Amino acid sequence: MEIKVKKISKFDIVTIVSCIGMIGWFLTEFYGGMILYLLAYGQVIVPIILIYIICLICMLISLCRKGIGTNKVRLIFHGMVMLVAMLINIAYSETFKSERVLTATLKDDLFHYTLVFRKNGMVENQINGFLGYTQTIKGEYYTKGDTIIFTKKPYENNFIPDTMLVDRDKKAIFMNKNEAGEFATEKTWLNYFEIHP
Repeated sequence: MEIKVKKISKFDIVTIVSCIGMIGWFLTEFYGGMILYLLAYGQVIVPIILIYIICLICMLISLCRKGIGTNKVRLIFHGMVMLVAMLINIAYSETFKSERVLTATLKDDLFHYTLVFRKNGMVENQINGFLGYTQTIKGEYYTKGDTIIFTKKPYENNFIPDTMLVDRDKKAIFMNKNEAGEFATEKTWLNYFEIHP
C-alpha cells in the first residue's frame, strides 16, 4: 500500500518562514516593544514583513482561483499569525483583569510610568519610553487610610518606594519623604504621580 505524501512547495516554505518571523516579532511586544525591535533590527524585520505581506496577498489570490485544497499549509500558518496577534491584544486588554481602583502617571524626560491599582490587590507599573519602549512590571499592594503599602514593589529598583501617600484633593500620589520622615506633599519634579480623573 502506497502512502501519498504531499510535497511542500517552495512558496509554502517561504510562507512558513515569514509567518514564524512575524510571530517572533509580535512576541517582542513582551520584551521591550515591537517598535523598539523594528528600529533596532529593521534590516531583518522589514524584509520579513514585506515577504509576509506578499505571501498573504498571493495566498488570497490562490484561494480565489484554486480553493482551500492547495492552500492548507499557508492558511494554517497565516491563521497562527492572526491568532497570536489576537492573543497579544487580549493580554493587553482589560477583559480578564480585575477592576481598576486608581490610575496615576509620573512623566519624566524619556519615560511615562503609569501605576494601575486593581481591586484584587494587584498593581501594574506600565512603562512607556523612548523609541517605543514598553514594559509592564506587576506588584501587590494594600491600603491603610490614605497610604499605599507595596508588599511586592512594581519596580526593579528603589525608584518607587514601598510606601506612598494618596492625596485626592491635589490629585496626586506622593512618594518622597522629607527629613522629618513625613511625606512631602508639594508637587515638585518627580516626587508624585498625577491621578487620572
